[in-house]
Amino acid sequence: MGVISCSRKGCDGIMCDRNSPTHGNICSDCFDELVATGPTTDIETFMNSEKKPDTKDEAFARYDYVFSYN
Repeated sequence: MGVISCSRKGCDGIMCDRNSPTHGNICSDCFDELVATGPTTDIETFMNSEKKPDTKDEAFARYDYVFSYN
């Protein structure tokens, strides 16, 4: 895996280890989101859709504050 940019519109992921000759590179976050949409999702439509803002950091900050280390 190298520094390879995700081909999804609006994604700034650079650690892509999956590639499609037709659709380009996809990062693990976008791939997970694609898989979660189900097998009937049109891949071209998905790759042209804007990536949703990542809420993992926001959620981590909230829960990290609530559940502090001992």
